[in-house]
Order: sequence, then structure tokens, then C-alpha cells
Amino acid sequence: MHVHFGFDAVSPTELAELTAELRRNNRPLVVTVHDLRNPHHVEPTLHDAQLGVLVEASDAVLTLTTGAAAEIRRRWAREALVVPHPHVVEEERAARPRPPHEGFVIGVHVKSLRAGMDPLPVVDQVVEVLGDLPGARLRVDAHTDVMTPGHERHAADVEAHLRRLEAAGLVDLYVHDYFTDDELWDYLQSLDVSVLPYRFGTHSGWLEACYDLGTVVAAPDCGYYADQRPCLSYAVPSAQRVGSRAPALGVALRRAFDERPQWRADPHERRRERSEIARVHEQVYADVLATARTRGAVCTS
Repeated sequence: MHVHFGFDAVSPTELAELTAELRRNNRPLVVTVHDLRNPHHVEPTLHDAQLGVLVEASDAVLTLTTGAAAEIRRRWAREALVVPHPHVVEEERAARPRPPHEGFVIGVHVKSLRAGMDPLPVVDQVVEVLGDLPGARLRVDAHTDVMTPGHERHAADVEAHLRRLEAAGLVDLYVHDYFTDDELWDYLQSLDVSVLPYRFGTHSGWLEACYDLGTVVAAPDCGYYADQRPCLSYAVPSAQRVGSRAPALGVALRRAFDERPQWRADPHERRRERSEIARVHEQVYADVLATARTRGAVCTS
């Protein structure tokens, strides 16, 4: 059994029963730790307990970055194999030239407001720096549910604030339902910089998509985004981390504007990487199955 996601609604007790059943039947468990902090949970307690059960019972632990592996070692005394996230955008699309656009476009996508998101301080910091970046503009996207009064996911404070900024001509506001994949790729390539408005998190599939498409990412200094792919780090506005050396978001955006970093995955390298990821998984499965066979032989002898 290989667990990546999907255990949010499973209690630690139920997970312990599952891992015990696997062990009783001599079935190995592999766990890939994508999230050390669940982006959908306001508090970390439940996810910490769930992940602790899985990691401690696993026959092999994988994760995406060296930073996450170090945290796993500190928290559970387990060595995690670092296997990078594969490409998100298919090779044919990732190989296309970026379409030209006017000006310098910074994007903040509010999406449907997961617990780990805090977009308004991020949007305000971008607005503050726009005057120092000639020709720059801020595009803010938000899903219809967040911006619609009466909807169960309506965020009145977010809607009111973004509407005020739009009325003042400070942001280009787009309200829409979920993008299709093609719409999302078009959107990302319409940006020079995509700012991740997270107050906590670990890794990001959005960052991988931007890397495939050549869009620079400004990522907060929580989690291990900077270990995952090239990006600009900034200090989380709403929760300054003790000892953080990350600059304010405005400083990171000025760097993006001045230097115009060209961070884009080579599609051929991504293909090679995907093959290597598959090979590593195959080896991990072979190893844990061999260990299980040995364990089973010992138990029956």
C-alpha cells in the first residue's frame, strides 16, 4: 500500500488499525509525505497525529525535498528518500514558446480560500510596490464561491477588500469558476510572477506547473518551496518567522522586475526525471516486498 493523500477524514485510531492490519497480513506500507502541514486544516494537531501513525508504521518513507526529509528525521527519527515532484504540464504544452504580453504582470490567485491561505496582506504588499515597477500591474483571480454573497464559502472581507481595490484601479480583478487545465496554463503564462499567498504549507503543485511553463514564482518562507524548484522567497506577512532571512514581498518582486529570472524546466529533462522517478518507485517497492518476504519467512519458521 502506498499512501500519498486521502487520509484527511480518517482518524489516527483508524489509521493505526489499518497499519496493524497491513502488518498482520505482512503487506508493506510506503508513505510519501507531501504535506507536513495540511493546507486545509486551521490547526496542525490532527494532521500531525495522522502523519505520525503513517510514518512510524511505514516500511519506506518518501518526500519531495531535502528540507522536508530533515524535518521528518527530526520529528520521527525516520530517513526519508527524496524523490522530486514530476512535471505537471504535459510535454507538448510545456515545450511551446511563452506568448508575449504587455507590461509586467503579477498574479495572486485567491482560488477557494483554503485554510493555509491569507491573500489580503499579500495583495496589499503587491499594491504598495507597484508604483516602483514601471508598467507593472496586479491581476487578482478569485473563484465565484468566494466572491458571491449567500454562497456557503463566501468570504465577505475578501470580497469587500478586493472590490475596493478594483474600484480604485489598483488591481485587475477576475472572478470565475475553476479553470480547466488549458485555461490554467494560459493564465499562468499570462503572468510574469505568480505569488503564492500561503501562511503555511510544505510543497506546491502550482509551483511545479509554473516551473513547467516558465512563470516565476514568489513563494513564502514557510514550508520547503525554495527547496522544491527555483523561486523567489519572501517573508510571510501575517506570521513573521523567527530567524527568517527572507526579504519582504516587495523586495522579492523588485528583484523579479529588475533581473527577469528565466526559470523554466526543459521538457526533455522532465521526461528523463519522470523515468527516474518511476525507476526509484519500482526499486522501493521491490525492496519493501523483499523485506516483507523475509519477515514472513521468519514468522513461519
